[in-house]
Amino acid sequence: MEKNWIIKEQGQPFAVKHIMEVLGVEYPVANLLVQRGITTFEQAKTFFRPSLSDLHDPFLMKDMEAAVIRLEKAIKNKEKIMIYGDYDVDGTTAVSLFLSFLKQFTPHLTYYIPDRYTEGYGISFKGIDHAAFQGVTLIISLDCGIKAVKKVAYAQQKGIDFIICDHHTAGNKLPAAVAVLDPKRPDCNYPYKELSGCGVGFKLLQAYCQKNNIDPQNLYEFLDLVAVSIASDIVPITGENRILAHYGLKKLNTNPRSGLKAIISIAGIEGKNICIDDIVFKIGPRINAAGRIDTGKSSVELLIAEDEKVALDKGDLINDFNNTRKNIDATITREALEMIASNKELQNRRTTVVYKPTWHKGVIGIVASRLIESYYRPTIVFTDSNGLITGSARSVPGFDLYRAIESCSHLLESFGGHMYAAGLTLRKENFAAFQKQFEQVVTENILQEQLVPSIEIDMELKLKDISPKFLRILKQFEPFGPENMMPVFFTENVVDNGTGRPVGSQKEHLKLNLLHEDEPFKPYSAIGFNLAHLYPEIANGTPFDICYCIEENEYRGQKSIQLRIKDIKPDKKLITEIKNNMTKLKQNN
Repeated sequence: MEKNWIIKEQGQPFAVKHIMEVLGVEYPVANLLVQRGITTFEQAKTFFRPSLSDLHDPFLMKDMEAAVIRLEKAIKNKEKIMIYGDYDVDGTTAVSLFLSFLKQFTPHLTYYIPDRYTEGYGISFKGIDHAAFQGVTLIISLDCGIKAVKKVAYAQQKGIDFIICDHHTAGNKLPAAVAVLDPKRPDCNYPYKELSGCGVGFKLLQAYCQKNNIDPQNLYEFLDLVAVSIASDIVPITGENRILAHYGLKKLNTNPRSGLKAIISIAGIEGKNICIDDIVFKIGPRINAAGRIDTGKSSVELLIAEDEKVALDKGDLINDFNNTRKNIDATITREALEMIASNKELQNRRTTVVYKPTWHKGVIGIVASRLIESYYRPTIVFTDSNGLITGSARSVPGFDLYRAIESCSHLLESFGGHMYAAGLTLRKENFAAFQKQFEQVVTENILQEQLVPSIEIDMELKLKDISPKFLRILKQFEPFGPENMMPVFFTENVVDNGTGRPVGSQKEHLKLNLLHEDEPFKPYSAIGFNLAHLYPEIANGTPFDICYCIEENEYRGQKSIQLRIKDIKPDKKLITEIKNNMTKLKQNN
């Protein structure tokens, strides 16, 4: 699928010049900083040297005082507290954080993870009944609850209070909980709005420490869990998230808790410097797999395990779930693609909405993401669930999926989520009407350019500007993630030095050594994953343009600079010029 290259607006010249002067850096680094909104020395210092002392006062969050008072009361009076979390990575890390931290102050703890298949997302009546049966008088919900108006009222009837810690968009009415902690609620003036669900829970524990003069280091020991939630939930890695992720990654790389250490070993990334991508692609999917295939409780059992043998056993179990998940989602993806390929009407729409009653509910979100790789447009995959049909939705960059679904809310039983990912349920008889209206809403609101995959490029770079020093500075931009992605550069008019070749078990990747006219005798090592199909276009000295990231490659203990190519385009300007010159030569002869 051909991609559009979108070059970001370059930094204002006066701001770039100022950063060059105050930091003593070259233009490319200064421009990258200004593009990220960093225009002063102090901002640069905060960016390059994240500090836990820069975390916001947790009591700036609406309802925080009430939440801490209620938690203190429960601990003092030896009330039974239930920690209630969603079944995904964000929810299970948050539950594990609370259990591991609060057990130092009270033994009267239990936890609950709803079953994806019998209860669905969020607070359930079944979970509240279970809490009442166990004598629970306080439920702390994590990564869910912001729309649980009826459920919280039901809990009140049973003598159970709620503290809600959520980060999803609030509905028109807030639940009547003791406290509703959510920086996205309209009346909350908390300075940072993009915390993960686990991050909101962390702020409650931070406030509890602050109020009770507990050494904050006691809480910072659990930042590896917070970092895993931030990376896996794909929240912006800016502001407080950048600070929490920075120190969480340090913990993950030096002394992770036993459960995460087990997953790191099983994922084959032990001994390497773990980054956000490793969490997103190696750690997070394994933790998620438990809730998709079996129960999220297995993930909590792993993450709170203190004994390394127990952790490894739980890790092996979760890895088995992940292997099962991969097989199931590959099968469903194939079936969905066949369904679209056999239906011209589905192919020509601006949305993908597919449904099969037997598809596995636990993987339909992954399948939705896979379908976008083939049909680049807002996508919802549905299956049967408890007498209704439930869907998992994914969007394309720039298009607000949540608002589009909200426009169809009169056809839905429930829905929730973010701009780019959402879940929804509806009655089977409403499916055709929903499919039609969703297509209409998207068609009326999506821009044509949002239907073509694109690569955002920070700036043009000459290969001669790539040096070990430049790479060292780029590494200080980490951790990378949404709103602070790894910088992407483009360079025009490069050629392969003749050693380029397809590599990989299926010869699907492309290994190149690139030359540029500025330094015609210095090759730059490059790898293009899944780009081998472009090899014929660039062989035999044909000039081409590349967009790429710069990374450190380690092979047999030797480290070197490598360009990770994201896309290749033949240099049409040069090819046209060469053809014109050839034509002129023929004419002259």
